[in-house]
Amino acid sequence: MLHVSRAGSAHRRFSRLALALSMTFVAAAAGAQSSRTDSVPPPQDLPYVGTVTLHVDASDTAQGIFRAHETIPVKAGPLTLLYPQWIPGDHSPTGPIAMLAGIKLSANGKPLPWKRDEYNVYAFHVDVPEGVSSIDASFQYLSGRTDNEGFEITDRMMDMEWSKVVLYPAGYYSRDITFSPSVTVAHGWQLGTALETASQSGDTVSFKPVTLNNLVDSPIYAGRYFKRVDLNPGGDAPVHLDIVADEPKYLAMTPEQVNVHRALVTQATKLFGSHHYSHYDFLFSLSDQLSGNGTEHHQSSENGLDADYFTAWDEAAPGRDLLPHEYTHSWNGKFRRPADLWTPNFNVPMGDSLLWVYEGQTQYWGYVLTARAGMWTPEQFRDALAMEAANYDLNRVGFQWRTMEDTTNDATAARRSSLPYRSWQMSEEYYSAGQMMWLEVDAKLRALTHDHKSLDDFARTFFGADNGSYVTKTYTFDDVVAALNSVAPYDWASFLHAHVNVLNPPLEDGIAGTGWKLVYTDKESDYEKQYNSRPESSRHLYNFAWSIGLTMGGKGQINDVRWDGPAFKAGVSTGATLVAVNGKNYSDDVLKNAIADAKNSAAPIQLLLKYQGGYRTVAVDYHDGLKYPHLVRVAGTPDYLSEIIAPRK
Repeated sequence: MLHVSRAGSAHRRFSRLALALSMTFVAAAAGAQSSRTDSVPPPQDLPYVGTVTLHVDASDTAQGIFRAHETIPVKAGPLTLLYPQWIPGDHSPTGPIAMLAGIKLSANGKPLPWKRDEYNVYAFHVDVPEGVSSIDASFQYLSGRTDNEGFEITDRMMDMEWSKVVLYPAGYYSRDITFSPSVTVAHGWQLGTALETASQSGDTVSFKPVTLNNLVDSPIYAGRYFKRVDLNPGGDAPVHLDIVADEPKYLAMTPEQVNVHRALVTQATKLFGSHHYSHYDFLFSLSDQLSGNGTEHHQSSENGLDADYFTAWDEAAPGRDLLPHEYTHSWNGKFRRPADLWTPNFNVPMGDSLLWVYEGQTQYWGYVLTARAGMWTPEQFRDALAMEAANYDLNRVGFQWRTMEDTTNDATAARRSSLPYRSWQMSEEYYSAGQMMWLEVDAKLRALTHDHKSLDDFARTFFGADNGSYVTKTYTFDDVVAALNSVAPYDWASFLHAHVNVLNPPLEDGIAGTGWKLVYTDKESDYEKQYNSRPESSRHLYNFAWSIGLTMGGKGQINDVRWDGPAFKAGVSTGATLVAVNGKNYSDDVLKNAIADAKNSAAPIQLLLKYQGGYRTVAVDYHDGLKYPHLVRVAGTPDYLSEIIAPRK
């Protein structure tokens, strides 16, 4: 027993020692963990010591290298320089830090050593010697050089975002740092920007000093073939369409095309009853080379579509809502902004919880203004809306496990990368699901007020306040509810929560409340056909989501398989290539015919797929024929939808 007792005592002593050591290790680990924070000074609302000069040589069209040089006023002591990480409009930390290269710092002609922050790759530390009042910084931004990366500069045009070619001092609000910017473009190129020109010498343009937040908010489009169109002649705040194109022929506009773009400005101003810019520039690239784009700014927007936007007008209705969408953001997103999306500088994380207002209502007004301006016919508007509605009629399975609000995290979580099963994963549904919700809000406002008030009244009240001001005015959920109640009293808080914060929101009520309903036929609308007739288009998509449950790229690649749809249940995988259908070489028409023929046959549709180097045949047991969405009137109900898109007088 004595031996056992000693063993027990020894075991207890060992256990106590092990416990003490483990606690020591845990404490040490916790201490190490708590110390793993960056050494970046937090931003303070204090004026910076002087004006930063920034010059960018953007003339290298062959290699796509943007060369930047800054002279930064400083004080002696530690200095941290930041590269923008959280980019407005991206709603996520997408600053392309990996493309920043060749950083060299110097003072009075002597090199200064720098060190990247141990835990923040966007921060660079340097010690400024005594007696130094400014330092020089030079570096390059290396733009993408492949189709997959996307081109920001070609031999004919460029899109330059200042956030990619700037380093700025940490410890200050971006509005408190003043920059004196200039740019050199390729010889003979012309440019468009919201910045105001101070002087020009040859191909170098110097701009008037501007705060950092306004600099980053004012990109440049420049090109060999350039055209500026005045969209509100005689207006108190000029609006221009600054177009760069692959060839001169793509700059040609008919008088009717000019008129509908001018009508866009007129209709937006009538909607909001104000403007929040001193001037506005649509920066618009028409190119099959430069990356397509759609990014909002306060006094401008970046927009990119196919080269033949004007010259193939009758065949290119899809995508025409881009300009109206980005223009709406001048009011919704830039002037009025969710409180958690506003940040003091570009390296403080953003919150995206209200993107269903910021983007969802902008998506709604983008469609409506496209129709009110005459850029879409009423039929094209309805066909576009029908496609959105159908996505949430049959393709909304992802809402079984996540809410619309949860999808506001997608901008950060997915970074707009390709998803293997989008219909299940969902992706930034705050855009289109938000659009359907705001359609329902508009219909309900009209019903509550006997058609005397509508979402137009909300827009004027909420976004149109303080005409002429472009100082950002933030808002919260409660502010949105209060503004809706000022138009028509209702339990708007519960309404919004039921759509945004719960599973399976009632998105079908938006169409129903406007006097229309969603139906399916075996005939595509003319609007949807335009997706299928332009295989070179970046928007190209063969959509069989509502029938067999597939969406296809132009070369047979399967972009998405509808979760729990017929093709999914048969084992078809996203990423596979459809080679043959029922023994015939795949084409869009062959697949259409097979789906149509299966309606009168018990035999499954045989799909030959190529995937991961192998081939296999999959039998899809589907017999309900082709399905394409359309909207039809509901007799005996108010036609609010036609009222919504009628031009305002």
